[in-house]
Amino acid sequence: MSDDFDLLETNSNEKTEKVDVNWGKAIDQMKSKLAQEDDPESRQKILNATLDNVVDMAEKDRTTLLDAIKDLTDYQDEVGIMFEGFSALNVEEQKIIDDAVKRLERARVQLEDANNKPDTLWNNLWGRKSKIKNAEQELQNAQKERDAADNKAKAKFQLRIENADVQTLLNELSFKSQAAIKRLKDRELEIKEVEESLKTAIVEASNNHTKALQKKKEVEDKLEEKYALLKQSRQALEEVSDKQSTEYSDALSKVTTLEQAVEELEGLKNAYTTLAASKDSFVHKHNLTIKVLTSLRSNLQTHRAKLKSDTDERLKYYDGYVIALKARTDQEFAAILEHLGVKTDEHIGETLAAMHTASAKARQEMMDNIPVHEKVMQGVYGSYAEALSEIRAKDSEIQKNFADRYGIDMKEIFEEYYKADANAPSGDSKPSEKPKPEANEDDLLG
Repeated sequence: MSDDFDLLETNSNEKTEKVDVNWGKAIDQMKSKLAQEDDPESRQKILNATLDNVVDMAEKDRTTLLDAIKDLTDYQDEVGIMFEGFSALNVEEQKIIDDAVKRLERARVQLEDANNKPDTLWNNLWGRKSKIKNAEQELQNAQKERDAADNKAKAKFQLRIENADVQTLLNELSFKSQAAIKRLKDRELEIKEVEESLKTAIVEASNNHTKALQKKKEVEDKLEEKYALLKQSRQALEEVSDKQSTEYSDALSKVTTLEQAVEELEGLKNAYTTLAASKDSFVHKHNLTIKVLTSLRSNLQTHRAKLKSDTDERLKYYDGYVIALKARTDQEFAAILEHLGVKTDEHIGETLAAMHTASAKARQEMMDNIPVHEKVMQGVYGSYAEALSEIRAKDSEIQKNFADRYGIDMKEIFEEYYKADANAPSGDSKPSEKPKPEANEDDLLG
């Protein structure tokens, strides 16, 4: 079973893309910002923390993350990293780049198709040249759009994260860490490729150094021969007494030829000496470069391994932080609900108490109004009795008047009248044999 914990494993078979990096002052700027410490009272903040304080601290965390991501995004531009390869773009932002890429590809195909049309009179009549011209213009426009697509996507990305929550910013930071891990691994592979090429260069330089030394030795051997011949030729030239003779001219020509040969061999000797020294120098230079690159690759492996391991742990750490923020919000929400519940209980209690008080007061008012009603009824009853008394007194006078004037006792007539049925027909009809019982004036419920 393979060891999955091999953080230093580097697979050279993976396809990599090289990125040209222009370092500038980006690293110094980022290190300076990371080194800033503007919170010397952090301990006191922890000791005096409340839920409201935590909100401010969490907002500061969000601002710090936002600034870091902005710095990283700007850093990408300074070191020449393609924006879309190092930022978590959403669908809308990625679409800007994808559309620009598709348009550029279409423009290239259209131009290729237009150029592939045979340059014939018939095709030219059907607009071959104008199609080529339009296709070339479209390719230029598509290339401009593609060049600007990254900036458009970046602008939308920056606008989106400006008001992003902590979780979104943490996810973005994690994405950048993952992208950085891949970039470090790609750089390791690139260094390893250069190391291999330098090893080959060392072998070639060493072989050339050996060959140069061999050639130098061959030239030196030839020089010894030529020096000996030249010495003899010069001596023979001096022995010629007649300077105007053909013998002297031949001897001088021989000396000149040997001197030229010696000069050429001296030049070759110097060239092979220089070449041997140069190759020997490059053997040492390549060897030193390999040592430096190996050290850098080792450091990159260390950073990558730590970053990869720490990022995996950091994701869990971030999850804990985000859930803690949510728990704080839930806790505050629960406190608000509890507060609202208490206030609602108070309000309902007040309402119920008010209902009870109002009911008691209504009962008291009802009880207080009973004597008033009784007094009113007493007046009604009194008036009723007074009216009856007056009516009876009047009846008594009428009875007495009838008796005095006509000698008729009206008492019985009035009594019969009172007993008569009010609905009985008037005239000579006889009164009912069974008169109604006399009404009881005090029966108020009848």
